Amino acid sequence: MAKSSTGETHFSLVYGAEAPIPVEVGIPTLRYFWVDNKSKNEAMLINLELLEEHRKLVRVRMAAQKQRMERYYNRRANLRYLKVEDLVLRKVTQNTWELNVGKLGPTWEVPYRISAITGKGSNEMENQNGDKLPRNWNVAHLKRYYC
Repeated sequence: MAKSSTGETHFSLVYGAEAPIPVEVGIPTLRYFWVDNKSKNEAMLINLELLEEHRKLVRVRMAAQKQRMERYYNRRANLRYLKVEDLVLRKVTQNTWELNVGKLGPTWEVPYRISAITGKGSNEMENQNGDKLPRNWNVAHLKRYYC
């Protein structure tokens, strides 16, 4: 099966030729029956000489596809620039659910204050009393709180 990123099969990238179908090996077709071994060996040598060049072209195609995926993601990314002292709501996740609340429970927790920005997409938060939360939260799980 050909990969979508390279357009090539794994076998052709490793050995430089398409894999024969097992049925054609067991029961030769006309294509396999009339092949001259000398011309087949010459063709295989030419394919092996061009193999490295073929692999370079595949690498270029893979890099181009990764760039296309990155551009697609970046166009749709919802960047949130939070600052210290911003109030945010933290999304209730599976490990922060209250027991026996069910599907009618809240989807966002009470407002928290950003106390420090620790890196790209992570920060330290504290509750209204000034107690720090024990772990960093990804910005994707936060929503700005407007009073």
